[in-house]
Amino acid sequence: MISTLFKKLFGSRNDRLVKQYAQKVQQINALEPAMQALSDEALRAKTEEFKQRYAKGETLDQLMPEAFAVVREGGKRALGMRHFDVQMIGGMVLNAGKIGEMRTGEGKTLCATLPVYLNALAGKGVHVVTVNDYLAKRDAEWMGKLYNFLGLSIGINLSQMPTDLKRQAYAADITYGTNNEYGFDYLRDNMVHRSEDRVQRGLSYALIDEVDSILIDEARTPLIISGQADDSIALYNQINVVAAKLVAQTEEEGSGDFWVDEKGQNVVMSEEGHEHAENLLTEAGLLAEGSSLYEASNITLVHHLYASLRARNLYHRDQHYVVRDGEVTIVDEINGRMMPGRRWSDGLHQAVEAKEGVEIQKENQTLASITFQNYFRMYTKLSGMTGTADTEAYEFNQIYALETVVIPTHRPMLRKDNMDKVYRTAQEKYAAVILDIKDCQSRGQPVLVGTTSIENSELISKLLNAEKLEHQVLNAKQHEREAHIIAQAGRAGVITIATNMAGRGTDIVLGGNPETDIEAVRHDAAISDSEKETRVAQLKAEWQQRHEAVLAAGGLHIAGTERHESRRVDNQLRGRSGRQGDAGSSRFYLSLEDQLLRIFASDRVSAIMEKLNMPDGEAIEHPWVTRAIENAQRKVEGRNFDIRKQLLEYDDVANDQRKVIYEQRNELLEAADVADTIKAMREDVLTSMIATHIPPNSVEEQWDIPSLERELKAEANLDIPLQKMLEDNPDLHEETLRERVIDTANSLYVEKEQQASPDVMRQFERSVMLQSLDNHWREHLAALDHLRQGIHLRSYAQKNPKQEYKREAFELFEGLLNTVKSEVTKVTMLVQVKTEADVEVVEKPVELENVHYQHADYDEALANPEDTEAALLANGQPVIRDGVKVGRNDPCPCGSGKKYKQCHGVLS
Repeated sequence: MISTLFKKLFGSRNDRLVKQYAQKVQQINALEPAMQALSDEALRAKTEEFKQRYAKGETLDQLMPEAFAVVREGGKRALGMRHFDVQMIGGMVLNAGKIGEMRTGEGKTLCATLPVYLNALAGKGVHVVTVNDYLAKRDAEWMGKLYNFLGLSIGINLSQMPTDLKRQAYAADITYGTNNEYGFDYLRDNMVHRSEDRVQRGLSYALIDEVDSILIDEARTPLIISGQADDSIALYNQINVVAAKLVAQTEEEGSGDFWVDEKGQNVVMSEEGHEHAENLLTEAGLLAEGSSLYEASNITLVHHLYASLRARNLYHRDQHYVVRDGEVTIVDEINGRMMPGRRWSDGLHQAVEAKEGVEIQKENQTLASITFQNYFRMYTKLSGMTGTADTEAYEFNQIYALETVVIPTHRPMLRKDNMDKVYRTAQEKYAAVILDIKDCQSRGQPVLVGTTSIENSELISKLLNAEKLEHQVLNAKQHEREAHIIAQAGRAGVITIATNMAGRGTDIVLGGNPETDIEAVRHDAAISDSEKETRVAQLKAEWQQRHEAVLAAGGLHIAGTERHESRRVDNQLRGRSGRQGDAGSSRFYLSLEDQLLRIFASDRVSAIMEKLNMPDGEAIEHPWVTRAIENAQRKVEGRNFDIRKQLLEYDDVANDQRKVIYEQRNELLEAADVADTIKAMREDVLTSMIATHIPPNSVEEQWDIPSLERELKAEANLDIPLQKMLEDNPDLHEETLRERVIDTANSLYVEKEQQASPDVMRQFERSVMLQSLDNHWREHLAALDHLRQGIHLRSYAQKNPKQEYKREAFELFEGLLNTVKSEVTKVTMLVQVKTEADVEVVEKPVELENVHYQHADYDEALANPEDTEAALLANGQPVIRDGVKVGRNDPCPCGSGKKYKQCHGVLS
């Protein structure tokens, strides 16, 4: 109550911020006449002047009013567009490292030029992040005219671009690219073997377009670079045949082999199902007679069987993936785009390939991985813009420490958002949608029909064809044409069907977008200048007539055929209508058979319908229903936030370790001489080796000198008669013995160096360290994946899974560092290097087969209960010890002389 009173008296924080920025806009407006008086050359010279002033100590905030005034004037001259005052406010919000919510059609692309220009003056590079290559290229070419006019260089970073062109793009003042490409470039830069092969420079300032799509929707999954691992392809086909014979339960506790948990995106096998599966696998010759599915030797079968069941029951063709050219291509659930080259991990993609009967490719091994949260938090300054951020303001603040500011619209919003209509069946719902479309078309009103999947968009297309209504379909199968389709979706009577509209990035102009025709006339060399002007004026006049006719018909009408699981995506669809004060309307049509209502809200809405005694074909339209649906969406949004938060909490552990490894790699790449590091490693390994056999502060009877001699010979090529030394000098102290061993090792290494040359040895040392670090880091990533899969089961033992994960991950990391030290010491001591050719053999990086860049399915980013159960059974079988317990730091009972943890007790 008190907070409400304060808001009435002083306004909300958002209102206060907008007022502050509006005062600064007046300062910028006051500079406009002075900027107008400057010639093009004088205006361009301002950029160099700002750079010099910044170098002398002025801050970007001090330069902002003048810089924004220069950009506004440059926009008028280079693009024929003047920044509105609200765009100036948006520019200040973005420069302050906040998120600006600007409605669709308010000119976010032009608004972004203000903070981008200002921050580019610092000379550290600005990264503009978009959701796809088309928008990156379009925006870079479009706004590049302004940047080039003001004397700044611009680069475009596209996928599959050659390395040298990427390096040029990053070297520019401003770089446009996609979120995936920036993240993958960062990972690839930390996999190179020469510092000159890296493409990125420092991460200074990133401005993210469609920030909610990138930092929230796509942040449910990490970016993963993976290579192929050896795997049996025939097994996937055999398991697919078995899975096809298993029967799904209609009720959770009913008869059948397995239950499909759509809410948890999971498959759970019943007791009956286990027995049936065992019989089928035995018949197929995959399981030994009388053998159990959960014996340690059969764990891979369990893993493959669950993957196949998930592929058959949770992943559907034309919704989660499409089959094209004999390949399974994933479809992005958020924006309906196809993602060629991306593959689901954990054998799921191969299971889908087996199900569809296409050629199966090998399973992948993770080579490098990072979440978008941890990648974008590395930038010194981060900001973003979108049409729908306010509903996710809490998450932006919690995860990224980014405040959301709602920017006022240039003109008042006139769109009418009608209440949802809910029908009993999908058939009734689609009939109502078709009636609505026919009514709009008869009045010349354009309609945008929003769907949540390719399957639904094709179903509506068939219904419209049956009614002989001409229409356009916009989905992942036709994205080559999508920009053109959207540009003309505002013409009178045009019907456009589209999957999720998030991230499309193209305005729907009422009456159609005349810019393409105008540009064609302007670039036609066969027409004189005077005729060009006449034709352009004629095209604009024709467009004005069409525009007014569409406005009279009610503007663009949005017909949503299903609610998305996120209110924000529904708002994005609605936001396509009513841009810049245009008229417009929207309505969502739902049925009790829709996934969202069926899983989360069907009982409540169904009860309301029964109370009201609704006849077939009649819709329910009531605020209670809309509220019930929004509550269901809130539930899903809360679940998805928990998924992202949990993913981040686990990845934070890996991220700390990733920073250490990547920092070490970068030092190695940039250092000309790593001899001191190698020496320190060698001394550390030898000290640890001696301490194993000669425990500190122990008596001579506890010393195991013969084992130490053997280990020194095997691990470090040191042939030192320690036993004879002790016989000759019984008073020899362990400290003196350690010094002699280390001095001998150092002397031996110096001799080896002299046989080759110092330069060759330095090159050899660096190569060995890089190879060892990279190989063990890859194994460590796999170990962390396996650890995470079963860690949630620790909660049954009253332990905090996250704390357990942190503790064990730290132990694994300690093991990694010790293993790298031991391996580098062993290789540098044992391998004989004489010429540069010997070094080249070591230096040649391992050629990885079929490297994939994937943004994996989010349910696999966390533990899958079926996989974790299998992992637990694989590793958790009770072991009966028949001897005494061996401590991890005790000598290994095998007699190798190593510590148990470094020999037979090593963590697999």
